[in-house]
Amino acid sequence: MKVAIIVAHPDDETLGCGATIANHIEKGDEIYILTLSNGVSSRQEHNEADIKTRQTAFLNATQQLGISPNNLTSLDFPDNEFDTVSLLKIAQAIELFLSKNIITRVYTHYHSDLNVDHRKTYEAVLTACRPQPMQSVKQIFCFETLSSTEWASHRYEAFKPNYFVNIEHVFSKKIKALTAYKDEMREAPHTRSIENIQALAKFRGMCVGTPLAEAFYIERFID
Repeated sequence: MKVAIIVAHPDDETLGCGATIANHIEKGDEIYILTLSNGVSSRQEHNEADIKTRQTAFLNATQQLGISPNNLTSLDFPDNEFDTVSLLKIAQAIELFLSKNIITRVYTHYHSDLNVDHRKTYEAVLTACRPQPMQSVKQIFCFETLSSTEWASHRYEAFKPNYFVNIEHVFSKKIKALTAYKDEMREAPHTRSIENIQALAKFRGMCVGTPLAEAFYIERFID
């Protein structure tokens, strides 16, 4: 299977489905990742070195998960300002990325995340992957991203997963990959801490009777 991970920022791929990526790699599936922004430039104090540091972290983290650098694509839409860009431009960029490979499954953000870039990425993915007769993408899975999904307003629909991946055997790879993003991680009780990432994996595993799990909402599944 050829699988695409389409995210707003470098680190979203590991936070949202890092262990599932490692699981796909172990099964022999091909993984391609598209990040739509650098994840840094919206910060008041940043420079080119910060952007380079984030990109290096992205390369190191995905290497830990087993992904070839040749399968990584990074774009430069304005960080935390996707709402200032037309949905058409983002969707067309995703379409171009998908056109280079016959992708069967896409993992992306949940539609109700607090982060505006996450929401716009979701919308653009659905637009780019609209189910036309020649569409190769048959499955779209949405993941939860700590410090965005659980912080969403109650006016949005809460994350209600309906697909779970047992990640007990690959969870250590996710944790190792996250160490590459040390500048983005926080100390507990912050939600984006190693302790709480472990807690979420245990909770999702508990939901389905496994030690550890990553959870997803299936947006589309054509068998």
